Amino acid sequence: MHSTNILRGIDLNLLVVLDVLLAERHVSRTAARLNMSQPAVSHALARLRLLFDDPLLIRRGGQLVPSSKALEIASVLSEALRQMREVLGPGGFDPQREKRTFRLAMSDYGSAMVLPGLLQRLRLEAPNIDVVVKQASREAMLRLLLDGECDLALGVFPDLPERLETAELAIEHFACLADRQKMAGKDRLDLETYLSRPHVLVAMTDGANTEIDTALHVMGHRRRIAVTLPHWGNAPRLIQGTDLVLTVARNALAPFKDDTSLILFDPPFQIPPFAFVQVWHERRSGDPAHMWLRDAVAIAC
Repeated sequence: MHSTNILRGIDLNLLVVLDVLLAERHVSRTAARLNMSQPAVSHALARLRLLFDDPLLIRRGGQLVPSSKALEIASVLSEALRQMREVLGPGGFDPQREKRTFRLAMSDYGSAMVLPGLLQRLRLEAPNIDVVVKQASREAMLRLLLDGECDLALGVFPDLPERLETAELAIEHFACLADRQKMAGKDRLDLETYLSRPHVLVAMTDGANTEIDTALHVMGHRRRIAVTLPHWGNAPRLIQGTDLVLTVARNALAPFKDDTSLILFDPPFQIPPFAFVQVWHERRSGDPAHMWLRDAVAIAC
């Protein structure tokens, strides 16, 4: 059949629904994003399955998983619709009129780095865009992106699976924090003393291997982790009045640099700096609202 005749028989609105379904992988979120009812989205999905002669989205373990054909369609469809919006849209994406909920995954460190500036911009420029913040381990955040349960993840991700894209937000360096009275009049610790002291580790899981411990391992050393906790925000407060040492991103310690009861110093060994990044699934790359969000996050950071 001639391609013109094929297109003549397609309701192009169905392709818009399919594009959002493949991005969201969730009927109710698709309905909310398109201002449709859930039954209308379910009906559109049924018509799409007939049109493509393929299930497109298969329910597994309470989630909608795209078929192989749907994955082939996704990137081509998203790019085609993006180009059509650029040609037909009178003013392009309008953040003032956009109604959307974005789901962001980050630690409380990421929240402190990004959310204040991001939310100020959202309230001024995009008052109808809502944000839901989730906290998880690095591995869990990447899984949320792959499963379509999250729009954007912020953090440190040395290894990324295929189909995920990334943009650098900042280069971070490590710093140490200790109680001033436990420093014996010194303004920093040498390596031997550093290793003899108990340490606080910020990690979502026990026994997590961090950039700090990797650097020590290369040197043939190991530190004693006395406290492991999942939150950056509380960690510096645990140092006061103890012999504990905290080694984390320098920016996370900025609120405590003027605290006279604590002392901030460089680690007594080389720890490579790390990139703080934002990560998203390639299926969202061409989404104008998502592109605007990524720009807003970069500016906030």
